[in-house]
Amino acid sequence: MELIIEKESRCSVVGHGSWATGLVKILSEGGQRVGWFVRNGDVLDSLRDEGRNPKYLSDVEFDTSLLALSGDIGQVVEQSDVVVLAAPSAFLKDYLGDVSLRGKFVVSAVKGVVPGNHLTITDFLEQFYGVPKDCVGVIGGPSHAEEIALERLSYLTVACQNLDNARVMAYKLSAKYIKTAISTDIHGVEYAAILKNIYALGVGIATGLGYGDNFLSVLISNSAREMAAFLDAAYPCERDTNCSAYLGDLLVTAYSPFSRNRRFGMMIGKGLHVKSALMELGGVAEGYYAAEIMRQTECDMPIARAVYDILYGGAVPSRTMKNLTNKLI
Repeated sequence: MELIIEKESRCSVVGHGSWATGLVKILSEGGQRVGWFVRNGDVLDSLRDEGRNPKYLSDVEFDTSLLALSGDIGQVVEQSDVVVLAAPSAFLKDYLGDVSLRGKFVVSAVKGVVPGNHLTITDFLEQFYGVPKDCVGVIGGPSHAEEIALERLSYLTVACQNLDNARVMAYKLSAKYIKTAISTDIHGVEYAAILKNIYALGVGIATGLGYGDNFLSVLISNSAREMAAFLDAAYPCERDTNCSAYLGDLLVTAYSPFSRNRRFGMMIGKGLHVKSALMELGGVAEGYYAAEIMRQTECDMPIARAVYDILYGGAVPSRTMKNLTNKLI
């Protein structure tokens, strides 16, 4: 049975990283009480005592009277109508455990795939937690949490099968510094958020190798074409991939200094081994796990394939990028 959410529906957020912290900031701006599952004990204590996340976006100060904080995910989910997932894809299984999501509207703000399964979050929720697609939403960018913390104008796209649900979530995510759009293209918005991290990683590798702006513009424009071709082949529908949820999210992730995937790629381009770069990054680069989708796709995706070969196939970055230059137009 399809769930219809209301403006009064109770929201919770799962995760305590920068994106989760930014989303809680947005959701609580209008005076809404927000449930928040925080697995890290130090972060939980700091939020309760000081109203701040000491690890991520620490300058953001929360009104704790608007937060229902808990280290018990079952309690948080039980008290919610809408559960927003904002934990890294690599740890999502651990975060959710055996919690029941039945009867809940689940919104994915996770921009990656589940490692090992190579599943998108919406497919993972359906297969492992029994959450049907009509009870799922997806939040797309382009938005960096760091700019949300600074209250710089940002844009979000909410995709749901039912546009009324998308409108309600867009309402809940509205703020003076947030503009929202709605869509029914769940698969397109979700895959755009996944693929742009792979491409940003590739841009970082090229930057680390010393390629200049002229080549990067070609690499990014070809990445946009590659993304559009994949979406048209895998999930055909009427969509404009020049919109912000697709091209805009790709551009900000490829160019922004806040982009963790771009930084990760730059480390590799400068000669750091993949595993060493992951350790030095000190956070999750979703593009690393997202590239695993190349294990199962038959689509012609030379840029994403090149990134995958570097990350998982031991391909030499300089040689791989040089070969790629002959495939771009």
